[in-house]
Amino acid sequence: MASGLVTWSPSVTLVPTHGCFNACGYCSFRVPLEQAVPLSLRAATEQLRARPAAAEVLLLSGEVAPNAPARKEWFARLLQSSALALAKGRLPHTNAGPLSLREMAALGRLNPSMGLMLEGVGPAYDALHRHAPSKTLAIRLAQLEQAGRLGIPFTTGLLLGVGETMAERLQALELLAQLQRRWGHLQEVILQPWRPDGEAARPLTPAEQADLLELIATARQLLPPEVHLQTPPNLWPLEQLPAALEAGINDLGGIDTVDVINPAYPQPAPEALRQLLASRGWRLVPRTCVHRHWWSWLPADLRRRVEQRARLLASEPAPANAPHL
Repeated sequence: MASGLVTWSPSVTLVPTHGCFNACGYCSFRVPLEQAVPLSLRAATEQLRARPAAAEVLLLSGEVAPNAPARKEWFARLLQSSALALAKGRLPHTNAGPLSLREMAALGRLNPSMGLMLEGVGPAYDALHRHAPSKTLAIRLAQLEQAGRLGIPFTTGLLLGVGETMAERLQALELLAQLQRRWGHLQEVILQPWRPDGEAARPLTPAEQADLLELIATARQLLPPEVHLQTPPNLWPLEQLPAALEAGINDLGGIDTVDVINPAYPQPAPEALRQLLASRGWRLVPRTCVHRHWWSWLPADLRRRVEQRARLLASEPAPANAPHL
């Protein structure tokens, strides 16, 4: 991975449903399943039309229990949304919780990349997930293993600052390193600081930043070199972001106008990011949802679409008012 080069993905987020059968102790994204209003294909089409420069369509969905009657309709909506993104010349990236082998394989034929956060290891996560049946460590690791067996370029990551110890962080990173050495499919590991939402929102303190910088440097040493290290730029004080790059971050992920998981933390405009990083010797470059190293893994039709979109990204600079991707 090139030194001085930082990548990002011009992205639009579609939420097929906020309804979720999990009830994580930190989540402000979910609504109870009975209160959820699914995103219609018409509304999804309008959102895509409003964001013509967004190359990636992040399908970020709440979950329906595996054996629930609504599961079939829920999964059909994921397939339809993925097909819609492709039909509009975009590249879908689905993160919708654990999937059966058949479900993941079907989505893998439409998604150049997919994702699922590991989140972490230890009692702090167990407590937060006591009402989240799909978030046991065994289930999450099995999903990452399944994606490896299917050869799907995959994004995962850790949720940090919820009470975990350094030893538990290192254990989680080692689990990811073992998976990567076996399968080679982990294109990105997100190191995401947990932040309080709503009126409690606050920037990372200097002590929290120092803690994360130490972990970033450690992760860069533990993970195989082809794995991209990512952090969400809106969760850092903008002027401190270059320090994260110096520590080992080399990707800023999908940048939409709003972070639907952390709406209290405004997304920085890509042009402002570009200028800041250029002043520190870094070059910010747009990418597709799947990194080039993994293009050869894709089915022929998906690879053709990825290459086509990559050419457009290379030839069309981001507009100066860059929050509107």
